[in-house]
Amino acid sequence: MTAAQPELAEGDFYYATLGDGRFRSTIHAQGAWNEHEQHMAPASGIMADALARHEPREDMRMARLSYEILGLIPGGEFEVVTSTLRPGRTIELVQAELVAGGRTAIRATAWRMITSDTSAIAAFEDPRIPAPEDCEPYDAARIWPGGYIASLHMRIAEGHRAGSGTVWLRTDYPLTDQADSGDLARLVGLVDTANGIAARVPPGKGSYAFPNLDLQIHMYRQPEGEWLGLDNEVTFGTDGIGLTSTVLHDLTGPFGRAEQILTLRRS
Repeated sequence: MTAAQPELAEGDFYYATLGDGRFRSTIHAQGAWNEHEQHMAPASGIMADALARHEPREDMRMARLSYEILGLIPGGEFEVVTSTLRPGRTIELVQAELVAGGRTAIRATAWRMITSDTSAIAAFEDPRIPAPEDCEPYDAARIWPGGYIASLHMRIAEGHRAGSGTVWLRTDYPLTDQADSGDLARLVGLVDTANGIAARVPPGKGSYAFPNLDLQIHMYRQPEGEWLGLDNEVTFGTDGIGLTSTVLHDLTGPFGRAEQILTLRRS
């Protein structure tokens, strides 16, 4: 697929801040399917960051983030527009749209819920995964092109195979040149990587492309730190549709789940 190459910002971060909700992507946000587009992972991170800054309340946190990918995400300059769809005392629904070239490329909504102390009954059923230091270094850039994948440090757990795998990842680069994003936005900005860590088929010509149309994230705990653990399974159906399902971890343990619906296409 050919297209004019976008004008990119330069620097050791994913986005340059231009003011008034506008940003310019760097090479580190470059996608894996097309060199002129952004990868969904950092794009979802900058949108999560914008939602976190939108009319924040200390007694609430984001519990679910739902991203709809409405088309190719152009590299270069874009705007993130936030709004409140459903205000409330204990539950709010907020929205962010990533607009580039006069078109909305991604629409995200987030449920914010009031918090309270439920530590006395806190429990989870998702199994823990091996710590990063118990996993082997993994160079995903050998399989996937693009500046975003090249920006990651990854470690892979024993038993990894096509269709199922456990990977830890982190990045040295902040979301923006301001380097002031919180842990949630930084970790959410890595989640979309899940669709490529245990691909059922290798990407590239003569195989299949399997881009996701959405990204749904549910968080039963607020994530912390720099490392994101992805424990996932990939399913391909018989009629051109697939699903990547992932349990999300930080160094404390599991904190939520992610789902990505896939369109399967011969490449």
